[in-house]
Amino acid sequence: MLHDHFPHPMLAQSLLPLAFDARDGAHDEAHLLRVWRNVAEIVAVEGGDTEILVAATILHDCIRIDKASPERKKASILAANKADQVLAAQGWPDDRRRRACHAIEAHSYSAGITPISLEAKILQDADRLDAIGWIGVARCFYLAGTRNAQIYDIEDPTAARRSLDDISFALDHFQTKLLRLGESLCTATGRAMAAQRTARLQSFYRGLLDEIGGEAG
Repeated sequence: MLHDHFPHPMLAQSLLPLAFDARDGAHDEAHLLRVWRNVAEIVAVEGGDTEILVAATILHDCIRIDKASPERKKASILAANKADQVLAAQGWPDDRRRRACHAIEAHSYSAGITPISLEAKILQDADRLDAIGWIGVARCFYLAGTRNAQIYDIEDPTAARRSLDDISFALDHFQTKLLRLGESLCTATGRAMAAQRTARLQSFYRGLLDEIGGEAG
């Protein structure tokens, strides 16, 4: 069972049914488990409250807003508000709810909220790690497909003579976000993990450009 992959399995079991108001292949139970594995790897070195992190990991995407929506920046705040209600119903004290909810609201790249607590830094790192590396490649192109985006601009794959547009072209997302995402990680352990994954992204990016006759910028 999925909840058995988490510490505090009874907590995980109670929260997993509430993890998504909408799911897709990039934001689903498999994503939660990958994020948790990243969390656990960071916690093993950096420390952190695992109960708070289990709750925050499972509920961090409980409100979904499409990337293309102008309301996208509000998603993590709305998710934190929902998580606060869920954890209050389970009897969590105010201070621990605040810590879990801060981790949720600060995890989002688009929200631009600075993580203050160790747990918030860990969740932000763990979620961003799932956007890079080989899994990041898979998620990038999966999500582009859900928007009917093109893989790349046939005339200018690297956007050398145009503005980047990662809504229309999946490959542009490597330049707008993915290749520099590792620079934003908060923990030393997360940054070390990100360096390896970013190298994989770079390898894929260069290899794809070579196959399509593009030039790396």
